Amino acid sequence: MTVEELGRNEVQVDDPDGDWTAPGTYEVADGVYRIPLPLPQDGLRAVNVYAVRDGDGLVLVDSGWAIALARDLLEQSLKALDCGFADVRRFLVTHVHRDHYTLAVTLRREFGMRVSIGRDEAATLRTGRDPEHEPWGGLLLQLHRGGGDALGRELVATIPSNHDVRDWEDPDDWLDAPGAVSLESGTWEMHPTPGHTRGHVVFVDPARDVMFAGDHVLPRITPSIGFEQAPSALPLGDYLRSLRLVRELPDRRLLAAHGPAGPSVHARVDELVEHHDTRLSQARAAVAAGAGTAAEAARRLRWTRREHPYDDLDLFSRCLAVTETMAHLDVLAAGGTLVRTDEDGVHHYVTG
Repeated sequence: MTVEELGRNEVQVDDPDGDWTAPGTYEVADGVYRIPLPLPQDGLRAVNVYAVRDGDGLVLVDSGWAIALARDLLEQSLKALDCGFADVRRFLVTHVHRDHYTLAVTLRREFGMRVSIGRDEAATLRTGRDPEHEPWGGLLLQLHRGGGDALGRELVATIPSNHDVRDWEDPDDWLDAPGAVSLESGTWEMHPTPGHTRGHVVFVDPARDVMFAGDHVLPRITPSIGFEQAPSALPLGDYLRSLRLVRELPDRRLLAAHGPAGPSVHARVDELVEHHDTRLSQARAAVAAGAGTAAEAARRLRWTRREHPYDDLDLFSRCLAVTETMAHLDVLAAGGTLVRTDEDGVHHYVTG
């Protein structure tokens, strides 16, 4: 299928009840356009890039994955705004995952636009440029801690990483949150929201009453926690604190990276907090029932909104299920509800 068959070269009205992954250029606020770009995987099918008019140019929030189809669709979508890549002055990137960062780095080589990202993503970028580093290294280490070495071996044997050290070049600007981002059209707020990654930030445009939430607050799914090369010691604790921070800000319309635009950041934050409260209880119950490691506990839990058994998940999702479970068990251990011991780098849990 060609790019022309996939996308329409005109601005469309955004339908929050429609297929949010359908290619196109959708107006979601005055001068703000949602552009879904494809991902080369079965789980998340698309990532939203937001194009914002700024003077006689554009600022883009996030960029997409550096694959040819995403680049072509982004170029076509910008044409609907009577713009091209040369009109993009800056990428403001919420976090370092490749579906948000790598296309910005690729386009910068050709067009010279500025790329900005949170300073606490520096460790992941350094690791990504290391030619001696195992591309799956961060996930493999977490799987080992969770008792999931067998999953790690299967992952390396069956799923290519498609790692290219050029994708992980440093940005032009390191963002220090909290702070402000000055644009021609106004000043945005920037808030630190670690948890999904260490350096995740969200951007608030008060004039348009919107929050560009990246993967911190997603309207239909729960973000993965600590999926990065250099995770923090307690990523779920970081994430829950970040949710509280965002909940204390004035409510805004939610412009997230995966899913349709939403009417309220606060409403979705409340749902996410409730989800994690429930998950913490379920994780504790799994340990009380005899699960000693995150891998064992993950097998006892149900997954996704459809409550799938663990064994029904694809390989990559099973890997994330183990790391997600470990994030919850570590929070319980830090709070004294569970007791954690480490044996050869593997975390073991019992009820306190």
